[in-house]
Amino acid sequence: MTEALDHERCYRAVAGRDARFDGWFFTAVHTTGIYCRPSCPARTPLARNVSFFTTAAAAQGAGFRACRRCRPDAVPGSPEWDVRADVVARAMRLIADGEVERSGVPGLAARLGYSERQLHRLLVGELGVGPLALARAQRAQTARVLVETTELPMADVAFAAGFASIRQFNDTVREVFACTPTALRSTRRGADGGAPGWLTLRLAARAPYDAAEVLLFLGAHAVPGLEEWDGTTFSRVLDLPRGPAVVRLSPAPDGGAAVTARLRLSALRDLGAAVTRCRRLLDLDADPAAVDELLGADPALAPLVAAAPGRRVPASPDAAELAIRAVLGQQVSVAGARTLTARLLTAGPPLAEPVGSLTHAFPRPTALADADLSAVGLTGARRRTVHALAAALADGDIALDPGADREEAGRALLAVPGIGPWTAALVAMRGLADPDVWLPGDLALRRSLTALGSTDDEAATRWRPWRSYAVMHLWALAVPSLFTRPTPPISLPRSA
Repeated sequence: MTEALDHERCYRAVAGRDARFDGWFFTAVHTTGIYCRPSCPARTPLARNVSFFTTAAAAQGAGFRACRRCRPDAVPGSPEWDVRADVVARAMRLIADGEVERSGVPGLAARLGYSERQLHRLLVGELGVGPLALARAQRAQTARVLVETTELPMADVAFAAGFASIRQFNDTVREVFACTPTALRSTRRGADGGAPGWLTLRLAARAPYDAAEVLLFLGAHAVPGLEEWDGTTFSRVLDLPRGPAVVRLSPAPDGGAAVTARLRLSALRDLGAAVTRCRRLLDLDADPAAVDELLGADPALAPLVAAAPGRRVPASPDAAELAIRAVLGQQVSVAGARTLTARLLTAGPPLAEPVGSLTHAFPRPTALADADLSAVGLTGARRRTVHALAAALADGDIALDPGADREEAGRALLAVPGIGPWTAALVAMRGLADPDVWLPGDLALRRSLTALGSTDDEAATRWRPWRSYAVMHLWALAVPSLFTRPTPPISLPRSA
């Protein structure tokens, strides 16, 4: 158990069944041998009978099994890993994206620039377990989803979840969930009754969460062929490690703080990566209580926060894609950026067959580095910027994966001719999901600040470490058509 957790504070959250802390920590009950989410509806155990763990993997490593009543593996992820920029947080983001499954611990360590021994020491020192245990916990969660939502034979589930053998799969399920895979399937909740080949999942968020608003924002920027928006459901192609996939996202039918995701995968082993990228896209793991508390205490933002509590920062499932799209969107309208981006799609991996209007994944940097962009409609300078950026991404000179060092990535982006502070900041905010980004020189922000009685962008420093969320509130004031919730009646200047 990490020493960073305050036993008394954690116990107060458990005694109050406070769902805000779900995913922040896990409660292990010594008398029952199970671990739960803080909001578990079961009777509150005595304080002397519990321990607290930062991760489910640490609880499992200490010999506890998951509560089958509160399903602690289905909670939102800890927002700590998105806020922090240190190597442990970067490692957690990469593990969630499936890096250990794809390249093992050596590959994970190499991506972070550490030796395996150093990385193991850092993770065990803070979390109590190493990268293999963390990846194993993720495999168990993926296995549970497949067992409960598909009719796949158990052998297929085992290998799709990333297990090396059926025996390893059986042993892990029994250890983590205290039942066999067959028994787990017999108690499943909400199996997918839709079209063959599609998985239906419920992606939980911390309340308050306005799914319709997040999806509207994404839909307003939808690129034909890559993304689709019908007014309720946002669909898009995901370029996953083992092939392109399609996801359809819509508000949960029960109106709760969740999103329904329907996934069609090229390979089931990509399920974990697909879920992680959808969560990042929708900003499901944010801590709205902390964000709203700080921003709502500022007199300038208080009316905006009160009108739209829990506002999120929609991101991108792929930061490299976002970087290219940000360059294409420089000094053009949203509609113009969508048109330019759509013209690039033929260089991307095609779907085996179209799904609605979706046809291609976004082109990879290797395909764009030498692509003929003369027909896209870009200026010569903009074409050179796209080529230079794609080449730097393809060569590894710029790293924008989930484990990237955000400050280093920003410096590398600014070194590309044609990329300035605004573009680099947008990549950090919506590509790398950095919660503390300000967009220098943004015209919409300038208009909103003027309406609120401030013309000094430096005033935003008082909104640290949640400046990205302040940006969303100010954008909502300037461009209300991109948001569902009305903003307070504040007069905006006609021009910036």
